[in-house]
Amino acid sequence: MVSVAILSGCSSGPTAPAQTEDPSGAFLAGGVAVTDGPSGVRANTPPPARTALYATSGSADRLALLGVDDVEQFWSTTYSRTFDSSFQPVGTLVSYDSEDRYGPEVCGSDQYDNENAMYCFLDDTMAWDRGFLVPTGQQYFGDVSIAALIAHEYGHAVQHESGLTSLLTDTIVKEQQADCFAGAYSRWVAESHSPRFELSTGDGLNRILAAVITLRDDVLTPDQEGAIEGGHGTALDRIGAFQMGFTDGTTKCTTIDSDEIEQRRGDLPLVLGTDSAGDVQSGEMPVDQNTLVTLMELLDQVYQPQSPPGLSMTPEECPDTTPTPSAAYCPATNTVSVDLPTLQEMSIPADRDEYVLPQGDNTALSLVTSRYALGLQHARGLPLDAPATALRTACLTGVAQRAMADELTLPSGQTLMLSAGDMDEAVGGLLTNGIVASTLDGSTVPAGFTRIEAFRNGLYSTQEQCFTRY
Repeated sequence: MVSVAILSGCSSGPTAPAQTEDPSGAFLAGGVAVTDGPSGVRANTPPPARTALYATSGSADRLALLGVDDVEQFWSTTYSRTFDSSFQPVGTLVSYDSEDRYGPEVCGSDQYDNENAMYCFLDDTMAWDRGFLVPTGQQYFGDVSIAALIAHEYGHAVQHESGLTSLLTDTIVKEQQADCFAGAYSRWVAESHSPRFELSTGDGLNRILAAVITLRDDVLTPDQEGAIEGGHGTALDRIGAFQMGFTDGTTKCTTIDSDEIEQRRGDLPLVLGTDSAGDVQSGEMPVDQNTLVTLMELLDQVYQPQSPPGLSMTPEECPDTTPTPSAAYCPATNTVSVDLPTLQEMSIPADRDEYVLPQGDNTALSLVTSRYALGLQHARGLPLDAPATALRTACLTGVAQRAMADELTLPSGQTLMLSAGDMDEAVGGLLTNGIVASTLDGSTVPAGFTRIEAFRNGLYSTQEQCFTRY
């Protein structure tokens, strides 16, 4: 695994199917046409209008301040429509260097080694780390990701000013609302309303989503269960909230509360389990023949097809098809074949410490599930090479993944259940390679946003609803 995977993996992945008139929305991202144009600061953008205490003349502070200007312009027109009152900008801006032991205090606290951005309601101050956070985010996720970061923190200021939240509001609610506000702002940029930034809905938006995933909470252990309400959310939580804002706007963000988050999460696992000895389980299992046979048995039970696809543990030749890497479906034989060593390699746990998006056993298992989903479509006589195929495949995969949150009794006596962190691995794979949302030959739709959205739709749908929707 190379260290640049978190950056290069945010691209559109395999080739996209030929663009045709397609009602599935395969070439849209939240209703916006997918583009692969430039993303970043617009040419000839004037200097920032606002200033920050302790700011330098460097590029990190200039970028953050341009983000502040832009987000304030967004809220200057959006705030009154959302809250029926007038907008008041944040009073004080502060720049600090987390690598400086003698830097300024913010909100009464030393910021050394605090690679963060924040809003402090006690003195109406917003601050950011110019030493590590801003330049690192800029390097891996692009300039607009910093503006989206500012939009998230500014969302906390909006919450306080509007009275949307209080000291009694759970942190997870505040953070999900702020993610949603950042999504609404990103939509404003993507639609070319911003005079300072431009954002493509292909690679540019993919990079912002990668940043959102990277800033997810760590997987919780049983002794940390009380931190669920005090966190920022899983990758699925954060992407879901961001997509709500991008698709439906700021008013939708104000509807996020504890009940809405709980309903969105359903019974998906958030905390790692323990074994019979009381030791915390890793949440990872070997991707081997036994696991894949059990997965196929589980999929037979979830989908209940009349003619279930078979399983081959080695890649097979398939007439008139180009197999997808790692796992493939062959319509001629109704078989899912796997390249086991490649699946095992992609299932090796990896995380942000290795500068990659989350990866583990469910990266491989969700991919195999998606190839089984092609068999369901083939049985109905549906094309396996259309843009809608890719989204329908992701949706059907989501249906099975949701079912795996429960312990299903299989005829063999085996069980296969999701663990905490598995959804992060599935979402990471959808963004980096997109195979879970791809056609027979591995062609995927260009926007990671749309791939993840289709998968999320499956989590809350039935098999028949996926066929109807796509």
